[in-house]
Amino acid sequence: MAVTADQVRELRERTGAGMMECKKALQESQGDFEKAIEVLRKSGIARAASRSGRAASEGVVEAYIHPGNRVGVLIEVNCETDFVARTDEFRELVRNLAMQVAAAGAEFVRREDVPTERVEREREILKSQTEGQGKPAAILDKIVTGRLEKFFAEICLLEQPYIRDDKTTVGDLVRQASAKTGENIQVRRFARYRLGQE
Repeated sequence: MAVTADQVRELRERTGAGMMECKKALQESQGDFEKAIEVLRKSGIARAASRSGRAASEGVVEAYIHPGNRVGVLIEVNCETDFVARTDEFRELVRNLAMQVAAAGAEFVRREDVPTERVEREREILKSQTEGQGKPAAILDKIVTGRLEKFFAEICLLEQPYIRDDKTTVGDLVRQASAKTGENIQVRRFARYRLGQE
């Protein structure tokens, strides 16, 4: 059975699971949302979303220096307990996130962190780039929205494709770790330093 992007998006909004997990669950359940949610719950992924409201006050700050000593990253990732923060899996996740920041150059953790003025400025630039194509206004809005999504995927860490598996976003990676540990895991902040740049 073919699964549509709208079905995947709806299931993702309802469960907080990653796109690929939602697609697989919908295919497995022949498009039945309730069965797909059940599939996700059995794998523990849907529970990760319900944990997002719980306090994540433990965690680690990781420093990563890219080979060549020209790029460095400091990143803080939080979880709920010191026990999880000390596990090898959690530390590996944080290190992988630091390498992602070094390699892909995110500016913000999530799209909500991007200043409204910057989003509006980008929207205006994209709109002016597409207006000369002679397409109807409704199509132009869809093109601008699609390009704005790409903009967020470039500058927001959680929306970037993961450098080790471009079919997975960094947000999906964090949700998978949250499902595995049973805790709310949050990327709190990061700073990226590049030699010679402000």
